Amino acid sequence: MDKIDYKKTEKHLYMPKAPAIVRVPEMTFFAVDGAGDPNTSPDYAQAMEILYGLSFTVKMSKMGGEEPAGYFEYVVPPLEGLWWTEDPGFDGRPPADKSDFRWTSLIRQPDFVDEAIFDWAVERLAGKKPELPLSKARFLRWEEGLCSHVLHVGPYDSEPATIDRLRAFTEEQGCRPDFSDTRRHHEIYLGDPRRTAPERLKTVIRQPVAKK
Repeated sequence: MDKIDYKKTEKHLYMPKAPAIVRVPEMTFFAVDGAGDPNTSPDYAQAMEILYGLSFTVKMSKMGGEEPAGYFEYVVPPLEGLWWTEDPGFDGRPPADKSDFRWTSLIRQPDFVDEAIFDWAVERLAGKKPELPLSKARFLRWEEGLCSHVLHVGPYDSEPATIDRLRAFTEEQGCRPDFSDTRRHHEIYLGDPRRTAPERLKTVIRQPVAKK
């Protein structure tokens, strides 16, 4: 059986060809919350290690004959991030001081993953990497709801121009921004900045909206 790759089976959510209004259904994630500049924060680097460690623990469970019920072959989905600051007007444009960032980093999980499997993965990863603070990780079921999104190509610091384009599109569609404590600026990282030139990075920029 072919591996499930959500970027291909759900292209409308991961590979928008143009700005679009989408309704994002409930999904399952592993998540880590934190604060600080993602370029320099040890907490952010640690969050990456935790999320990828847990995600690949589940994916590779079949190698030890411990795959959970309903397991199927799949590609680990891309890293995602929710971003905000203490400024209630934050709309995704980076603050002057990036240490002001607050974030939730996420990796989507296949539908067969539940809280019991999350707990199992934490236990297994703790045995291999006891130095990781796995208590920072959490299991999350989340329905994002109505959003607008667009594909940004280029460095992260050039995102404001794309955000302006998305905002104009949102207005044209009769919608308004709908940011709140539970609805954040959202980015999905389709490229690895360690291996991809900045001008070729692809990032889905997604923002919560509501009908006017």
